[in-house]
Amino acid sequence: MQLLTENDFIDDGPFTIDDIFALPEGQRAELIDGQIYDMATPNRIHQTISFSIARTIADHIDAKNGGCEVYMAPFAVIIQNDIKNYVEPDICVICDKDKLSDRGCEGAPDWIIEIVSPSSRKTDYIIKNTAYSRAGVREYWIVDPAKACTTVYDYDKDAAPTIIPFDQPVQCGIFPDLSITVSDYLK
Repeated sequence: MQLLTENDFIDDGPFTIDDIFALPEGQRAELIDGQIYDMATPNRIHQTISFSIARTIADHIDAKNGGCEVYMAPFAVIIQNDIKNYVEPDICVICDKDKLSDRGCEGAPDWIIEIVSPSSRKTDYIIKNTAYSRAGVREYWIVDPAKACTTVYDYDKDAAPTIIPFDQPVQCGIFPDLSITVSDYLK
């Protein structure tokens, strides 16, 4: 298998999870519907937002003695529990511990958050949105630093997406008593 570069995907598939595991050491990629997509190295703002949101969610779960777990990339999610879909969301929350194994999460997490990078825009907004909705993810947030907004998909309610500016609180659907204001992490 060839080494991928940023913005690449290999279009001579279909591929399986075995192809992902066969990538050279250090090469990160995702597999959606049998197509492999390269994952670019995140920048500092991406990492700041990702870590801060994950910490806020984990602190909330701990304060409520909740049973859900929070994971940050790189963390394997075999999104449809099949051999042609493997993703590494920036943040995922899993409330059904039966989905957790030594490989990662086998099935759809309850909540996924992706922080958009210039190279991941199409993948996050279109390809992953479709895959996550179809797989049974309950809630999906796309945090977009370039647009300074968060797009929220509440698949449980089958509602239109909501776009919220970074300076306004975003209400979490699976934890009704949690809201996150992204601009708080950018000071």
